[in-house]
Amino acid sequence: MAISYKDAGVDVERGYEAVSLMKEHVRKTLCPNVLGGLGSFGGFYALDREDCDEPVLVAGTDGVGTKLKYAIVMDKHDTIGIDAVAMCVNDIVCQGARPLFFLDYIATGRIDPSKVAQIVKGVSDGCVQSGCALIGGETAEMPGFYGDGDYDIAGFSVGVVNRSKVINGSSVKKGDVLVGLGSSGIHSNGFSLVRRLFGTDSSELMRYSAELSKSVGEEVLTPTRIYVKTVLEVIKRFDIKGIAHITGGGFIENIPRMIPEGLGVSVKLGSWDMLPVFDVLGRLSGLETEQLYNTFNMGIGMVMAVDASQADAVAAACRECGERAYIIGEVTSGKGVSLCR
Repeated sequence: MAISYKDAGVDVERGYEAVSLMKEHVRKTLCPNVLGGLGSFGGFYALDREDCDEPVLVAGTDGVGTKLKYAIVMDKHDTIGIDAVAMCVNDIVCQGARPLFFLDYIATGRIDPSKVAQIVKGVSDGCVQSGCALIGGETAEMPGFYGDGDYDIAGFSVGVVNRSKVINGSSVKKGDVLVGLGSSGIHSNGFSLVRRLFGTDSSELMRYSAELSKSVGEEVLTPTRIYVKTVLEVIKRFDIKGIAHITGGGFIENIPRMIPEGLGVSVKLGSWDMLPVFDVLGRLSGLETEQLYNTFNMGIGMVMAVDASQADAVAAACRECGERAYIIGEVTSGKGVSLCR
């Protein structure tokens, strides 16, 4: 008796249906630079060199980690794709690059076409927010590898910046000022600890929290903020010397990545509006201040280093773009991140 691929757990018809459902979401991200549509073995993007006489491509790839567990237990899948895009495009814009296109990879034990379409909707929403095109991807059905209802998502993005406009932190000096952009919440890091503290019981997650002014489920699934359009706007107008995306490792690991050897930073605690969720996480975990700032973004999702004479103007310009922007510290001699009251 013959045993088919479907008998082994892979139903290609479900894959075809998923592609059909996701096409409407992909379509809204496309631009004239995208050649062709879904279905080719590779995605095509025509590089426009009008604004770049020496174009440099900048690439980034990432996933959303165990935040996915909350999407699964809450059965809410239409925003997790925003996180996947954000983790990639927020990284490459730190070098001054404008994201051009994005590709996603979704792996699951059993393809649910409707669920996959919801995930891709989030991806396309993230692409629209960052101004890049979703030009392809892969949905893999892997029975026996992923559990029932489980899936993973990762992404890859490519951007472009003129060689003379690359932001690499090399010009950062002592006395430069740090401008911080407010986060939307936990973003997509520290969730192994978050799950330990908040749990994954869906009925508990749906319960309203007076401390958070929303349910815990709403809080933990708040999508990562995408800063691309704001950053691209301010780098047109100001000399932004360095940019750090505050992801895994928090302030302690990420801010030093944008400054030269021999320099450190002093961050003034209390200089921005702390989101309630970080007070809750601090209380539940019992972690010391430095440990919290080495785990979570603590309410600041991106940090820019600018000349002191431009700091107030940069912060104001970011606010005009819809950000919560704050002067949070300065570059110092020494090493690492100093947290000061």
